[in-house]
Amino acid sequence: MSKPVALYYSMMQYQPENLARLSELFELEVLPTPAEDSPQLLARVEVLFAPLGYQVDRAKIDATPHLKVIASNTTGHPHIDVAYAQSRGIDVACLKFAQGFLDTITPTAELTWGLIIALTRHLGPAQRSVLEGKWDRRPFGAPAMLSSLSLGIIGLGRLGGMVARYAKAFGMQDVRYYDIAEKPPLAGVRRVDSLAALVDGCDIVTLHAPHEPENEGMISRDLLARFKPGSWFINTARGELLDWSALLDGLQSGRLAGAALDVFQGEFEPGFQAGFPNHPVLEYARTHDNLLFTPHIGGSTIDAWRLTEGHTLDMVEAFLKGKPL
Repeated sequence: MSKPVALYYSMMQYQPENLARLSELFELEVLPTPAEDSPQLLARVEVLFAPLGYQVDRAKIDATPHLKVIASNTTGHPHIDVAYAQSRGIDVACLKFAQGFLDTITPTAELTWGLIIALTRHLGPAQRSVLEGKWDRRPFGAPAMLSSLSLGIIGLGRLGGMVARYAKAFGMQDVRYYDIAEKPPLAGVRRVDSLAALVDGCDIVTLHAPHEPENEGMISRDLLARFKPGSWFINTARGELLDWSALLDGLQSGRLAGAALDVFQGEFEPGFQAGFPNHPVLEYARTHDNLLFTPHIGGSTIDAWRLTEGHTLDMVEAFLKGKPL
């Protein structure tokens, strides 16, 4: 019995055990990126892997007449026309549709708290001071204990809920959230009625909304102007949800005490790296201690990579057998 033809892109960098599984499951075709696609290859493909930054739109779906499953080990699918795929009888194996499994994947929520602590406790400048041969705690006093600060969570889904529970472990008494839908009660966490009301009153605001078209730019100039003076902003969601020019203005004006970001504007677009070093917000970070960056490492633990890739392959297998997970 012949194996299904699958097209995988090496830019996705699956873990060795999952690469071996790909070869076992499929007649595997490998290209560096979707930029190297050819009509002849797409005409044969039954399982298409879909890296962020490259659209699986109507045109690409129409170019793959034998396509059965689109696979993406991501928690969102802004790069896939899911509705059109499903209208064509094509299944989408995306982790967004595996919420029960994702409840076991914790590193992004963990990094969120790492960034909060690093930002509010001035860990970067304190480390540099020590390396310069100085041993003086006084320049690095935080404004307050975490337990006496208020936390605002935008989006109380899987990750927002984890962040809220960790906040309670830190002894935070004032934890609030805004979500377009009211969520099941979470002990010690209260809902506010609007984004403006959330940012008006919180010392730390952390973003955990999905990247959907309707959410792009949701952290707008008007909203940033409503932030509590001297507050901090954390984004481990997506760069497209933020007005970057307004963020820079908020930092320069002092409205924001600081920000920590694990994401960047346009990071999944082809050619991003060429313009990235000269981005104005990155230029600001080079000369200021109140803006921290990490290169989208929220989900970057070896075990999380292995598990999420593996579960995506489980979903593909199940779809091909007509038994979705």
